[in-house]
Amino acid sequence: MPVGIPAALFGLRVLARRGAPERAVRLDLPGAVLATAALTLLTFGVAQAHTHAWSDPRTALPLLGGGAALVAFAVVEARFAATPLIPPRLFRLPGIGWGNLAMLLAGASQVPLWYFLTLTMQDVLGYSAAQTGLGFLPHAAVMLLVSLRLIPLLMRRVQARVLIATGAIVEAGGFWWQSAITPDSGYVTGILGPAVLLSLGGGLLSTPLTRTVTSGVSHADAGAASGLMNTTRQFGGAFGLAVVLTLTATGTTGAAGSPAALAESYGDAFLSMAVILLVLAALTPLLPALRDSRSGARPGAGAGENTDGADGDTRPAVR
Repeated sequence: MPVGIPAALFGLRVLARRGAPERAVRLDLPGAVLATAALTLLTFGVAQAHTHAWSDPRTALPLLGGGAALVAFAVVEARFAATPLIPPRLFRLPGIGWGNLAMLLAGASQVPLWYFLTLTMQDVLGYSAAQTGLGFLPHAAVMLLVSLRLIPLLMRRVQARVLIATGAIVEAGGFWWQSAITPDSGYVTGILGPAVLLSLGGGLLSTPLTRTVTSGVSHADAGAASGLMNTTRQFGGAFGLAVVLTLTATGTTGAAGSPAALAESYGDAFLSMAVILLVLAALTPLLPALRDSRSGARPGAGAGENTDGADGDTRPAVR
């Protein structure tokens, strides 16, 4: 049963109880339509390159249409929208522009991992569906441990962009190790070892990057900034998966899809994800030097936050 229907009904009931807001906010319908069209067409165009040439109209036209819709979205938001879906003022903040680009690259590398690693365990190593699911347990365990125990300690002592760069490099190392898998690989060297590096790097990267993207955002713009960040990551995942599938299309059909040919093709996919993460690491000097430190915080202010006396907003300290 689709969860959207009961969620929408529940939302309408809850919102109706709260009554009308003090200031009516109009839905930016043109912006929403243009943004959706742009992201859909761009992703579809790249996916078409999996079976058609880049110059083929079935590939080129969606890409051109997506680019045009993206330009139109920017114009509408900047000049015509009374309540923009993405307020242009957000891009004056140091963490929004470069931070969302980093988030795009993170999504483009991390989301395809689960697709290709599932295929690797089943098609290359011959695991069953149940064995594949159990094979992912170390990824979840290490990620949980890093996120709950290690990151809170490091964020008080190390700048976020240092953690982001370190996490990206460590995770790239995990992808490089994962790319070396063969049909003869055992679980420890073929899955468990890379899993530790992938999850350690992903854990070091994710939370600091999220904090960086939302640093300095006022309470009024928090929803728009959060929505932009999540959309960027999801689009990065879809776009990255489409690109990597296109790059590895030949190998998946080579030698009648034998485990050795598939291992080589999936290895190329993992290497491409490693390259994306190295590009992300190279971009980190452009991110704001955010640190979640309690030193110097005024009483009542959260960790690493400055309180704006005008409106009571709290903002992470950016140096």
